[in-house]
Amino acid sequence: MTAALVLVVIVIVLALVFDFTNGFHDTANAMATPIATGAMTPRLAVAVAAVLNLVGAFLSTEVARTVSGGLLTAEADGASGVGPALILAGLMGAILWNLTTWYFGLPSSSSHALFGGLVGAAVVGAGLGAVDWSVLLGKVILPAVLAPLTAGLVAFTVTRLAYRITRRADGLPDGRRGFRVGQIFSSSLVALAHGTNDAQKTMGVITLVLIAGGLQQPGSGPELWVVAACALAIAAGTYSGGWRIIRTMGTGLTAVKPAQGFSAEVSTAATVLASSHVGFALSTTHVASGSVIGSGLGRRGATVRWGTARRIVSGWLLTLPAAAVVGALAALLVGLGPVGVGLVVALGAGFMVAVFLKARPERVDASSLEAEVNAAGTAVRRPRKKGRTR
Repeated sequence: MTAALVLVVIVIVLALVFDFTNGFHDTANAMATPIATGAMTPRLAVAVAAVLNLVGAFLSTEVARTVSGGLLTAEADGASGVGPALILAGLMGAILWNLTTWYFGLPSSSSHALFGGLVGAAVVGAGLGAVDWSVLLGKVILPAVLAPLTAGLVAFTVTRLAYRITRRADGLPDGRRGFRVGQIFSSSLVALAHGTNDAQKTMGVITLVLIAGGLQQPGSGPELWVVAACALAIAAGTYSGGWRIIRTMGTGLTAVKPAQGFSAEVSTAATVLASSHVGFALSTTHVASGSVIGSGLGRRGATVRWGTARRIVSGWLLTLPAAAVVGALAALLVGLGPVGVGLVVALGAGFMVAVFLKARPERVDASSLEAEVNAAGTAVRRPRKKGRTR
């Protein structure tokens, strides 16, 4: 096996590691609200999300083509475009930022971490011409701004309608218990949508490195084995559970009731599925966060925790540039040759181990999260009271 082929294999493995972190980082997008309302237990929720992420990954390849054939210029020798070593550097930037935000329970965008890392590495290693800036603006940055606003507005409207339609008349139940059942289906739709969008980004990266390594024709889409490997990796990551971020999304932004959760999930799924259809490399994290905030504003008497919302938005703004900086630094190292590549892999692996060791004393898992939800009381068991309740 030649040195070039070894490098391609290393990058593919690292891409699947990123896909795994994407899975556990973004589980909250689909399952935070049904867990918070008691519609699904934590373990059941992540199992359902994992299966539907797996299925969704096979439904479309438009986003993968955006990544592999639109954002960056890949060349086998790396002379006039992005070679395998620079893709490795970009992936390292994405993974390290994902783990950092996971540690702090911050629902930042895995997608933007990936794009930031790749763009930073490409600019440093191959020059400004290696990036198609119109694709970056039109299919990454603009959707990042518009999608959460759109999803939030839709969630606000749907939540208002849900509460108005199911408003209780004197002596009659309020009709909102059904939303808890509805959440099982709406959250499942979000998980399916997540698979159609996020899993494809790693497919695109692997296709990009195969093109850069001279093993696949430029302009071609992902091979079936690439689709299957990425689907399995993101499903495994999803099943492992991103409990820290689920806690932030489910209870940190607003106290979520079943009607709110249903409205937020429907809004998220509709936005992500529409974006996947046209090839927008959307951040499901941005969309889901916008939907949760919109649903909180839509329920009269609900309180949005704006301090947490500001932390999340700060994470959104920092993700692209922070991952780009790490990707750029890694690109400088891989420019040293095989020694630099080995150094990047070693430093990255050391950082990953350090984050997981640091997180162990403050571990959040399914049991502790379920205990927090039960302690919240109204989210799971709402005592009957006289008079109108919301």
